[in-house]
Amino acid sequence: MQAIGFIGSGNMAEAIIRGLRAVGISSEIRVTNRSNKEKLRAMSEQYEIKPSNFEEVVKESEIILLAVKPKDIMSVLNDLQKNIKASQLLITVAAGIPMKTYETILPGIPVVRAMPNTSSAVLSSMTGLVKGGAVQESHQQQTEAIFQAVGKTLWIQEEQMNALTAISGSGPAYFYLFTETLIQAGVNIGLSEENAEMLAKETLFGVSQMLKKSGKSPARLREEVTSPKGTTLAALNVFWEKDLQGIVTGAAKACQTRAEEMEREYQG
Repeated sequence: MQAIGFIGSGNMAEAIIRGLRAVGISSEIRVTNRSNKEKLRAMSEQYEIKPSNFEEVVKESEIILLAVKPKDIMSVLNDLQKNIKASQLLITVAAGIPMKTYETILPGIPVVRAMPNTSSAVLSSMTGLVKGGAVQESHQQQTEAIFQAVGKTLWIQEEQMNALTAISGSGPAYFYLFTETLIQAGVNIGLSEENAEMLAKETLFGVSQMLKKSGKSPARLREEVTSPKGTTLAALNVFWEKDLQGIVTGAAKACQTRAEEMEREYQG
């Protein structure tokens, strides 16, 4: 794989780098951030990356992965405008920034919008990908090589990106919150916190394996666990009475709406 440069060293950048190294990708990786040199030193020791300044990352990388907060995008793009070349590929994982913004400031530059999630760190990300107008098949292959090293990928149209963000981009937080809540429920009904945590985590792991490997739909698997007038049905009835579907749909729509708001804020 070609040399990769990361602008930004936050949780998502580190998760992707950790995943790349975990699957044995030894490409040169340069990383820069605004001011946290200690973080770069720690990443250098752990992942064998090269701490670099902004100019070095842009000059020495065939692929530039932009992993900064949305509020910092405009200043970074203005800096990139002075240095980036059409022979390079820019991949951005910033949420809520439309392709139009990148292509207005960086005309002719191949740009891919990516929405991975933090499960990249354990090679289990689901990453949505959107290609810009200058992206060729070779750029798509390079992008897939990065994100398929840390999970699965799905190419979509840009108008679907905010919906994808609401399901898989932000989705891990939903499952963490449910697991956190289930642990507390266990404590509330008499389990120790240690046992409740083990039970909740292992149950979630088992469920994920069943969903992935059984070939059955979630609805079918739920039905197989639920006996008429049984204990599981008693629990599920509470979820239905409290309109779990409405709560989850409302949360996903709130996430999608915020992403749409961000797109309007950063329109080029």
